[in-house]
Amino acid sequence: MSFSSILQFILGVITGLILLLASGTAAGYYFLSRMVVTPERPVYTEERATAAPPASEPENTAPEPESPAESLEPESATEELEPGAYRATVTWPDGLSLRSEPNGESESLTGLAYDQEIIILKTSEDGNWEQVRLPNSDRTGWVRAGNSAAIEE
Repeated sequence: MSFSSILQFILGVITGLILLLASGTAAGYYFLSRMVVTPERPVYTEERATAAPPASEPENTAPEPESPAESLEPESATEELEPGAYRATVTWPDGLSLRSEPNGESESLTGLAYDQEIIILKTSEDGNWEQVRLPNSDRTGWVRAGNSAAIEE
């Protein structure tokens, strides 16, 4: 064997190791960078039935307020609350499921988004569930207690 043959062999092994290391690094970067991105919130079957498809609307679709005082007061503030009820917002980052009964196995009526306003009507006897109503509607259901924060009025 000559010196040039040994040198070619060593350079070939080094080149192969460099290519293997580079391709492994590129593949690892690709897959790990995909895991860092937060996926979109899933839309469940119950939500698809109640959610309206997004429509392209003109930018200003709100009616003009009749007086300056009306524009300062939020729409939900004019709504009458039941005795003992209070306004709250959803604090669970992934949102909540509005259920028909105060247990985890009951039917999910719809989803409530993070920071969505709700009206707490009462708490279950065991303290694990809260009966809520959606503002400006008669739709009621149950959510797990401790996943909302009262709105100071």
